[in-house]
Order: sequence, then C-alpha cells, then structure tokens
Amino acid sequence: MLLSISTTHSPARDLGFLLSKHPEKCQTYGLSYGKAHVFYPEVADDRCTACLLLDIDPVGLVRGRDRRQSKVEGTLAQYVNDRPYVASSFMSVAISQVFGSALRGSSRERPALAQTAIPLQVELSVVPCRGGESFVRRLFEPLGYQVEARRLTLDERFEEWGESAYFQVRLSTTARLSEVLSHLYVLLPVLDNRKHYWVGRDELEKLLAQGEGWLRGHPEREEIAHRYLKRQRGLAREALERLMADDDVDPDATDEEQQREEQTLERKISLNEQRMGTVLATLKEAGARRVIDLGCGEGRLVGHLLRDKSFTAVAGVDVSPRALEVAAQRLKLDRMPERQRERLSLFQGSLTYRDQRFSGYDAVCAVEVLEHIDAFRLPAFERVVFSFARPQTVVITTPNVEYNVRFDNLPAGKLRHRDHRFEWTRAEFAAWSERVAAEHGYAVRFAPIGEVDAEVGAPTQMGVFSR
Repeated sequence: MLLSISTTHSPARDLGFLLSKHPEKCQTYGLSYGKAHVFYPEVADDRCTACLLLDIDPVGLVRGRDRRQSKVEGTLAQYVNDRPYVASSFMSVAISQVFGSALRGSSRERPALAQTAIPLQVELSVVPCRGGESFVRRLFEPLGYQVEARRLTLDERFEEWGESAYFQVRLSTTARLSEVLSHLYVLLPVLDNRKHYWVGRDELEKLLAQGEGWLRGHPEREEIAHRYLKRQRGLAREALERLMADDDVDPDATDEEQQREEQTLERKISLNEQRMGTVLATLKEAGARRVIDLGCGEGRLVGHLLRDKSFTAVAGVDVSPRALEVAAQRLKLDRMPERQRERLSLFQGSLTYRDQRFSGYDAVCAVEVLEHIDAFRLPAFERVVFSFARPQTVVITTPNVEYNVRFDNLPAGKLRHRDHRFEWTRAEFAAWSERVAAEHGYAVRFAPIGEVDAEVGAPTQMGVFSR
C-alpha cells in the first residue's frame, strides 16, 4: 500500500523537515503487522514528494489475531485477502507512528511552517470504499479538497469481470500538513468501513482529538462516527453528543455570544485549534504534570488536558459561574469515568485575588485571558500568578493587535472581542513580559501562534515563563 504526499511550496524540500524524515535517505520502521518504508522519489526546490509504503505480513497478522474473534479461522481467507494492498486502519496506525510529530503539528526545525497552510497533493494507490466514488467526495470535498477518484477493474485482462470496490484517489488542497494527516487518519478506516483492532473508549477519544476543528461541522459526521467506531451505537452516540455539546449552550448568554463572535472571526485560520495544540506541546515540553487553567471559560483546554493521561491533575478556574456550568456540560462531568474525574477540579475564583487553591501546580495557563483584565488590575494578576502561585512554568497567550488588519470582517480600530480591555502589539507584550519575568525571577521566551505574516506577525502571541 502506497501513500504519497507532494507539495509545491517553495522551498519544497522543506517537506522533509515537516515530516521529520530526511529526503536523501530511505528509512524503515518496524510495525506490529509488518514494516513501513519512507522514501522521496522527487526532491527539488519547486516540488517534493514523500512516500509511505506499507509492507504488511499476512502471516504475522494471523499469528497475532485473537482467534476467538476470527470468523475465518482455518480458512485460506485469513492469509489471502486485500489487507496488504489497500489503505485502511493499518495506514492510519502507520501515519500516527511514523509521522507522529507531523500529525501533532510540530516541527523542531520549521515550527512556523508547520502552522502554515501550504499546497499539498495526496495520492492513494488503492482505497477500498464501501459507498462508491460519491462517498469519497462526500467525505473530502466539504473539507476543501479537490477529489479525483478512478475506480479500478478487478483485472484489466478480463474486463468482463467488471469493476471493483477499489479506487485510486488523488486529493489536492491548501492546508496545514497536520490537518491533512488528521483527515487521513480518521477517514481511511471510514472509507474501508473496517478496523483491524478492537475498538473501545480509547478510539472514541482518538476520534474526538483528531476530529477537533473539522468533524463537528462535517455533513457526514454521523456516518463517520458510526463507521470509525465499528457501528458500536453507544460509543457513536456519545461521540456525537460530545461533538455537538456547543449546541446546548444558552444562546442568551452574552459572554458565550461574544466568544462565538471571536471564534467566527478567527475560524478561517483555525486559530483556536492551533492555540490548543501549541499550549499542550509547550506544557509537555516543560514536563508539567499538574496544570491549572486560569480563565478556563467553557473548558476547551481543560478537555484537551484531561484526554492526555500524562497530566495527573487538571484544574479549571473562572470568575463566571455560567462558564463553569457550560464547562461541566461540555466535559460530561456527570458521566465522566471515576479515574478521570479524580484528576479534575473546576471552581470559581478571581484571577486578581490571592487564592490558595491556585498553588501546588507545575504550570499555570492563561490562554486569551490577559486582554479581558482591566489594565489597572494587571499588577494584581501578576502578584497572584508570579508571587503567590509561583509555578515552574507560566504560559500566556494574547492577541497581536497588529494582525487585526488582516481580518476582512473586522472594522478598522475595532478589537476582536467586545469584552477586550486592550490588545497589545508584539513590542508591548514583550515589554510587559520581560518586566514581569525580571521582577519575579523568571526567564521568558516568545513564540508565534498561527501563520506568521512578514509585515504584522502572527495573529496570536505566546509568552512562556520558566524558573
């Protein structure tokens, strides 16, 4: 089974940095069901192609199978089938294991490029599709792909045998590489309508994690959930309920209306998803295990943290009782497994008053919070976080006001959110951060979030304080 990914972004050979695989080497990786080979048949500044070739061992598949689950035990079909030749859940597993950093949207050498939409073309040599060409299109076209699908004949020497259920598929788009890989990770098993391993609650969490930012609004989300979770109705129902949790929010709540306005403004560049991914990666890089999110709102970051078992304690704090109610609803607090519930604390609190409950965490996060605080209250916020809570790591993100001119639907001079007290330039945020760090014994570094514009910078700026 062959998957190829090409780009014409200049310099195109940077695709090797995004995939963390050297273009001049052929690399082989051992998998539980065979081997995966990565190689580059085309490397130039104007075009580069990377290939992932799966070499599946049919005998190894049978050897590792739970025989109680097998319906073909003792038959030749367990050895002779289409699994070594088609894009399926085997390819999804290979993507996550071989291209794991690219799937997460991280690149040590090209971090800005990893968050940039670039022209990409994906070719899949053989795709089983239970639903025909129209289903391929219904899955990928709503995500912005141009789709070319050619149905393969059973045998070109014997046309009378007719056409098969397999397609050769080419997908073209302009998007972040991580987005394309997440689409493939979820949708290849959906097209195949099969999975080679047991599906449980872990798969539900994978679906929600990889589908964040695109699955909720997909017109085929119900069929995607049912097929991905192997028609397990309970799991599919829960996945859909969690996806659509936002629909249950009170439309008369002013704060929530304002949040939706800001999210709508930034939706074209998927900025919220990029923030969440960048903050999570930063926390893991810092080795944080106990994290508190100040100004947690509807609990989006809290939900991401809970899904990662490396975070042993997660707290969400907000001054708004309504926001905490919505967070509890989104997180399904009343139905949360006991072990996960033990890791979570949600409580009301002010970010400008000393609170003992803020102490004892490895990291404090304030994601898009600073700009909601009156300027004259910022010194109080500084004392609460950097003097009293005093964690090893503080992660703060805030809008870059210089970037606002790039939003077509934002009038000149307007801030992104009606409740924003201010929005800082890059120089203003740097000056504030460096002063706070010096006064409280921290070092600070800065990172952009979102596509970096050569003139006005990135839409969001992040400061990471450490001591």
